[in-house]
Amino acid sequence: MLSHLPGLCFGMAVAAFAAYLAHIAFALGGPGTDGFFNKDLYNAVMLASALALIMRAQSARGDRAAMRLIGLGLWTWALGDLYYTLFFAGLANPPFPSFDDALYLAYFPLLFVGLGLLIRARFRGVDASHWLDGLIAGLGLSAVAAGLVLDPIMAATGGSLAAVATNLAYPVGDLLLFLIVITAIGLSGWRPGFMWGLIAFSLIVNVTADTIYLFQVANNTFQEGTWLEPLWPLSSLLLVGALWAPAAPAPRALMQSWRNMAVPCIGAFAAVGVLFVDHGQVRVNDPARYLAVATLLVVVFRVVMSFRRSMRSQQESRLQAVTDGLTGLGNRRMLVEDLDEAIEIASEADPRLLVMYDLNGFKAYNDNFGHPAGDSLLTRLGQNLTATVAPYGKAYRMGGDEFCALLAPGAGSAGKLAAATAAALREAGPGFEIDAAHGAVLMPSEANIPSSALQLVDRRLYGNKESRPVGVKRQLRGVLLQVLGEREPTMLDHLDSVAALALAVGRRMNLDPEDLDVLVRAAEMHDIGKMAIPETILNKPGPLDEEEWAFMRSHTILGERILSAAPALVPVARLVRSSHERWDGAGYPDCLAGREIPVGSRIVCACDAYDAIVSARPYSVARSTQEALAELARCAGSQFDPEVVRALTAVIAAGAGRADISEGVPGEAPSDILSSAIRA
Repeated sequence: MLSHLPGLCFGMAVAAFAAYLAHIAFALGGPGTDGFFNKDLYNAVMLASALALIMRAQSARGDRAAMRLIGLGLWTWALGDLYYTLFFAGLANPPFPSFDDALYLAYFPLLFVGLGLLIRARFRGVDASHWLDGLIAGLGLSAVAAGLVLDPIMAATGGSLAAVATNLAYPVGDLLLFLIVITAIGLSGWRPGFMWGLIAFSLIVNVTADTIYLFQVANNTFQEGTWLEPLWPLSSLLLVGALWAPAAPAPRALMQSWRNMAVPCIGAFAAVGVLFVDHGQVRVNDPARYLAVATLLVVVFRVVMSFRRSMRSQQESRLQAVTDGLTGLGNRRMLVEDLDEAIEIASEADPRLLVMYDLNGFKAYNDNFGHPAGDSLLTRLGQNLTATVAPYGKAYRMGGDEFCALLAPGAGSAGKLAAATAAALREAGPGFEIDAAHGAVLMPSEANIPSSALQLVDRRLYGNKESRPVGVKRQLRGVLLQVLGEREPTMLDHLDSVAALALAVGRRMNLDPEDLDVLVRAAEMHDIGKMAIPETILNKPGPLDEEEWAFMRSHTILGERILSAAPALVPVARLVRSSHERWDGAGYPDCLAGREIPVGSRIVCACDAYDAIVSARPYSVARSTQEALAELARCAGSQFDPEVVRALTAVIAAGAGRADISEGVPGEAPSDILSSAIRA
């Protein structure tokens, strides 16, 4: 029941105001009821609206303190009206100032603080520039209002110092309230919404009523029971109504639009207008002049803030443009700029060293552990490189798994420094080993322009990458191939041929270096699973029966199992498993089709078939190059990837294939040729 009291109280206030308004407009109740409507009902509306807001604040979840202070402000105003009614109504010359003025004026500081808390709550997180925009608009428009309102009031104000100060306190308080509301509207991007729009309307009504009242009192023309008096209860009810329903907080970041520029411009133009008319015979009062000057000072501060922010934004944009987002190192753009400067100051006595690095094994690491782990690895290695080169220069990330360093080696050995920095890009753990190939250029002795230095260091990097020392992967590959060669010596020649052919095809298809490395290893070891196939099946002169074919088709799975025992060869194992899949999905072991098959497996499949066709086996005779290519072309789109077949044909035509071994046996059907290739 108690929870309904605020609403009931507010509803009664609205109903009482409607009756009071009807009396003013239509003489409801007749002239004999003037005292009841103009005094009793008027005060009841003011007190009930203030009480409703105070009670509403008790149950409000947010803005409780703000609502309570604003409610208390309305309450002091209502008490001032009640005091005036009880003690001064009907007096020809009521005392001024008096205790009711103290109650009236207490309204202003309570509303200042309450509205300030409301603004802080509703516009929390709003940028400081928007606060300044709102302040500029508020000050400028307040200067105009002061110029229009204060002069007549000050001219008509007389009497004691207390009387003058009290008379001036009302318009000053109204101007400050007006300033607060305009500031809040400016913070909203000139889109105040229901709550602030209603608050602004309420305070404008109140300011209008105060201004007219002061004019009338100063000129002894004030009369009770006119259209002026309903403005105060209307303002009170509007303010309570604005705060009754909780409003959504303003957005934390206001969208930039022309409205954001219009808000401070309105205030600035208003201030300029006030100062413009303040010359010759037209004089503007001091408060208006001071408000206009304050507006322009805030405008200047706003311009300075915008300039500083623009400069900071340009610096941040510049930094982002030359910084790698993942590692925080300089990017290629920064390197090119720094390289220009380094070459200009480099000399034989004080050279500069450009070193480029490329990680070995990073693609396999990404495939095995995932891209987030790969990003973390790149960040760690970048930090290691930065710490290592710090005494000599700067580190950069060129993109992917490529890094670079621009160093001043001094009197030290450039070669040793390059090798030491490359060691910073080394990391190993269970199932992986990462190191870096590198190339180095000394400037200006080996290059004296940036483009030449970059081209030369790139060539040296990949020359170093091709001749890098044997690692774990190559050692494992050597062991496995040696075991396979001991069992079937002739198979090593076939594997070498397939690997060479696959490398040429992969290069023609523009595979990256890491993919080429995995492709060649898969081509060399695609038959490793045949170590588990009995010789009676592997070298059977005649056709295989169904059981023997099933055993033969298991060699890709066996090969995957063998290779997967070494984590460094897991990417190779995946290609080996899929090396006998068909483009049309009729292959084995997983019946993959089309681009579901890894591109490396598609290349190995076609190169393996070609080499098997042109090679002599216990179960088949060698065929010619032309026959082999014709057979691959016939099966392109069914067994083989057409794109791979085209690349393989181009490679053979360019002389990268093996020499024609035999002219073949006339009369053998194409299907027999392909069957022999499959067994290979």
